[in-house]
Amino acid sequence: MKEPKDVQKDAYSLILEAIDAGVYRPGDRLVESELAERLGVSRTPVREALQRLETQSMLTRDGRSLIVASLDHSQLSDLYAVRSELEGLAARLAARHASDEEIRVLHGMVLEDHKLLGGDPRALSRANKRFHRQIHLASHNRFLIQQLDLVNRAMALMATTSFAAEGRDEIALQEHAAIVAAIEARDGEAAYQALKTHISKAFETRLRVDAGELKTR
Repeated sequence: MKEPKDVQKDAYSLILEAIDAGVYRPGDRLVESELAERLGVSRTPVREALQRLETQSMLTRDGRSLIVASLDHSQLSDLYAVRSELEGLAARLAARHASDEEIRVLHGMVLEDHKLLGGDPRALSRANKRFHRQIHLASHNRFLIQQLDLVNRAMALMATTSFAAEGRDEIALQEHAAIVAAIEARDGEAAYQALKTHISKAFETRLRVDAGELKTR
């Protein structure tokens, strides 16, 4: 008997969340039977979830096994180029459409995230995702939000976070504050440029880490 669609959806969502949280990292092998036991469901929804993730290029084949995909240098560059434009557009639209309440939430996030400085890079990375997600929502453009969700899904295929680089956390929060200030001022162009600069700096940091130029925590 086929399991209900909500169970299938849960298997897909839970596997995706595990990849995003770093439970499964690029190169890790995903075994259908082990996942079924871990999620407490039969192998059918797990099999369908794995097929869906493979179709979305989140998983790739290594012989007969499915492993979490990884991004090469060219794919990483392409991803950041698309992310930069879409995130910048979200900031521009947020400057136009964000409510006063949404702007106050963004301010609060920046203040709260200062408590994480010097701490666990993955905690900072999660906070960063929440901050960016709030800007996406403040754009009030559901089609843009959908595209950014796809981009963020691909970002989970990176083995490390740029917040692991020494000094990146404090600089990133300064950039966040500049983005919020531009949105609050209703300056769409400034918000667009501030967010594009933020993404550019994150990409540069990641490249310098990969090249061994920057130390990580």
